[in-house]
Amino acid sequence: MEFILCFFLLMVGLYAVVTKRNLVKIIIGLAIMEYAINLFLILIGYRKDGIAPIMTSTMDRVEFLRKAVDPLPQALVITSIVIGFGILALAVSIAIRIYERFGTFDINEIKKLKG
Repeated sequence: MEFILCFFLLMVGLYAVVTKRNLVKIIIGLAIMEYAINLFLILIGYRKDGIAPIMTSTMDRVEFLRKAVDPLPQALVITSIVIGFGILALAVSIAIRIYERFGTFDINEIKKLKG
């Protein structure tokens, strides 16, 4: 069920990117798509009743491997959040510069004004 919700969230973001003509709405759609992918990666690494991936001397190796949560998706999501924040900041700064130059966020108007 959770994977279906991730797919739905991804489709909402894709819809905003493909159909909207306002730069701010496109940037918000990109952010929604990023959150959907991050949620998907976290769900991949989820294990019910999982334990932290830190093995102590009292644990049995087989029990540890069976119950430990995979830390790789968590590390990927942290990296993805940092990269996504940088991309979002860059996109917003470009949108601000476009607004300062053309006075609009509408892509169709910006295409008409080029030259």
